[in-house]
Amino acid sequence: MNPIVLIFLVFYYVVVVAIGFWAIKKGGAKDLEGYLLGGRKVGPLVTAMTLQSTSMSGYMFLGGGSAGYTTGYWSIWYAVGDIGGGVVNLSILGRRMRKLSKILGSLTSIEYLEHRYPHAATRLISGGLSVFLLFFYVLAQFIAGGKGMALVTGLPYGAALAIAVGIIMLYTFMGGYFAVAYTDFFQSMVMVLGMIWIFTATLIHVGGFTAVNEAIGNIDPTYLSIWGKDLANRFAWSDLLGAVLIFSVGYMGWPHVVTRHMAMASPKTARLAAVYSTIWNLFFVTAPYLLGIFAIIVLPNLADPEMAIFTLAEELLPAAVTGIVMAAIMAAIMSTADSILLQVGTIASRDLYQRFFHPKATDKQMVWVSRILVAVVGIVGLIIAIFNPPGVFAVTIFTTSVLGSAFMPAYVCAVWWKKANTPGALASIIGGAITAFLLEKLGFTINPMLGGLVVSWALMIIVSHATQKSHPVADHIIKAMDEAIKLGPIPKDMLAKSDFNLAQEANGINKKIDK
Repeated sequence: MNPIVLIFLVFYYVVVVAIGFWAIKKGGAKDLEGYLLGGRKVGPLVTAMTLQSTSMSGYMFLGGGSAGYTTGYWSIWYAVGDIGGGVVNLSILGRRMRKLSKILGSLTSIEYLEHRYPHAATRLISGGLSVFLLFFYVLAQFIAGGKGMALVTGLPYGAALAIAVGIIMLYTFMGGYFAVAYTDFFQSMVMVLGMIWIFTATLIHVGGFTAVNEAIGNIDPTYLSIWGKDLANRFAWSDLLGAVLIFSVGYMGWPHVVTRHMAMASPKTARLAAVYSTIWNLFFVTAPYLLGIFAIIVLPNLADPEMAIFTLAEELLPAAVTGIVMAAIMAAIMSTADSILLQVGTIASRDLYQRFFHPKATDKQMVWVSRILVAVVGIVGLIIAIFNPPGVFAVTIFTTSVLGSAFMPAYVCAVWWKKANTPGALASIIGGAITAFLLEKLGFTINPMLGGLVVSWALMIIVSHATQKSHPVADHIIKAMDEAIKLGPIPKDMLAKSDFNLAQEANGINKKIDK
């Protein structure tokens, strides 16, 4: 264990926790809107960085490097979609979703779906599906954290995993969107700094792109093909489109990401946030896949491809710089894990427990429901990660494909199509999720993301048209959608009479912090 690397990592954790406490005190959680959405006062730069860092996760440092190492230049198709993902997301959903969610009085992404597609089933199905899938997504972050911690500390994987999960859960218990957003901002800066550093050092080591391509061509020229090693994906247009779609439009269906639109300071925040997110993506997105490709030359006998970027940093960088890169990797993991755990706790407490089981739940009960589920997710995830850890790349692609297929049409149509109704949304969510799941598990040649989106969109359009007479969209929703299109502030008479002073989670968290 290198003490310098460990010092940098500990320093990073201290800074993150300090920022978290500062953000809680500054942003506050005086009411439920403050706790869940940061009071809807997050500016464009922080919005862009929390959107991107939450979307990227530990997948980029483990899964991205692994994809490059095992498939060569085929992996770049994932980056092609990812570079423009932020601007696409913010342009299509950003301003309109911010206004519509405010008008409807929605405080969570799942509550927003029920308000737009009014029926208890919308919330029950969406909430249950989200909790199930987000569990596997956070499992991937735990595995990434355990592997990274093991490499840095020299501890056995199981012990390192327990420490990593413990730190993530402790940090998440601080609670509150404002705290998560500002720590994500700091973590995004660490992520891009670490990525640029290790990328530059590795590129110099291999002698530039021409030299590395020639060397790879001598090993196996199919690594250089857009169809992957051994041309395994030759003419697989379905997989190619799926790879591009999953990170370009797919994360418009991720509940923990679309929440970022609802928390913006104002609808116009989306425009500048789109610029910032694109700039950040240009520096960050392609680097992990390229590093995996470089590792084919530098680390020809690497046993675990997911450790490609970790190992490159350890072998090519000075100890102090390695510490920064390791902090960047943990930043990617933590910035996603805390957001997902916060989202799981929110959905469980507000969208499921309070909505269906205990509408008059007290502040203390709401806090403990949220925390108990977070603890359960953490413990179960820890056990699975220790005894049967799946690959980070595989888990991430599976969960994001199903989430995107299930929810992307529902979120997009919520602000863009006035005929999108409740039966259409329910059919789209259920059909898209089932299709993506079956395509993934049964091994069909059609890419799960592509197939899931086709079915989900088709069901939304067909079922909505077929049920217009029996389930017309309510006048107040159409009026709200018309207002969401307009520039300028929301008229006071259109603001929902939602009671933001319930503050179940917020009051409980504040009491814990003040003690």
